[in-house]
Amino acid sequence: MYSLLLDSSSSFLTVGFSKENELVCSTSYEAWQTQSEYMIPEIDKLMKKYSISRNEIDSIIVSIGPGSYTGVRIALTIAKVSALALNVPVYPVSSLRVLKSNDLPSICLINARSERSYFGVFKGDEIIVDDCIKSNDEVKDYINKHPDYIICGDARYLGFDNVDNNICKQMISLKPFLKPMDDSLGLKPIYMKD
Repeated sequence: MYSLLLDSSSSFLTVGFSKENELVCSTSYEAWQTQSEYMIPEIDKLMKKYSISRNEIDSIIVSIGPGSYTGVRIALTIAKVSALALNVPVYPVSSLRVLKSNDLPSICLINARSERSYFGVFKGDEIIVDDCIKSNDEVKDYINKHPDYIICGDARYLGFDNVDNNICKQMISLKPFLKPMDDSLGLKPIYMKD
């Protein structure tokens, strides 16, 4: 049986499938303001290419924010509708937590616009700083105080090189620590406002 993996909380669109805690296939690319057009076709492409039938999907892992208001809703809506249609549980996960770099201390970032960042810090399964919003100056200060930490996510807007994250692999590794939602209609996105 397969898990469907979905994220569209930043400017990237990510879709994947896992089986027995191993990544089978995935696609991820920048699709700013077009995730709603491409996410379902990308799911269909992967299902056809890897001969995955709807009946073989037994769970969905989806990032629920923080992140782009519309982006978070795209993946979450697709996850909710798919869960209802397939009668499978949804595993919600922080869109920052899936950016972390395995067991290394990771500063995870998503551009929140208006000189702000969605910000979280993780090391392995430990949450060092829970998801929050910080000014970009506060983020840069934190980065400067923690030079050994890895910067994860698309941090080009802060002048840092982009770290290549495999969101799907992180979703798979986090699944044992996530609480499944059997009632997908009760699933709420994480929108952070100050």
